[in-house]
Amino acid sequence: MDMQYQLKAGSYYLYDMRETPSAVTGERRFKLKTDTVAIAFDAHTGEVHQHGSPTRIQSWAAMTRRRLRAAGAQDMANDIVVVSGPLPVEEINKCLWISGYCRRMLKRLATLPHGKLQRTAEPWRRAA
Repeated sequence: MDMQYQLKAGSYYLYDMRETPSAVTGERRFKLKTDTVAIAFDAHTGEVHQHGSPTRIQSWAAMTRRRLRAAGAQDMANDIVVVSGPLPVEEINKCLWISGYCRRMLKRLATLPHGKLQRTAEPWRRAA
């Protein structure tokens, strides 16, 4: 649980929770700020390889696939999957914290809610 994403003002912020918060502001410095998050992982094991901004992760995946294919590891190259978009922050963090969770998330990807839409109570309903 060292690395954690948080959604603030429509952007994803990555924090290293091992760092101590600032004595002045009480907040940690962020490692990354991005509009969408990409996660590269192994489709067979669900192991996370890289995460961060989609451009960097797509580039990493393409280069890694090329190197693996050149080394004759076609199956390993084909197992690298990249998922990106406005994913729910809880799902992103579970991928980082729980070994193999990305494989489970991939199966449910089509049913996941938009990550930047917060769940709100329906204002027209009143508690009885």
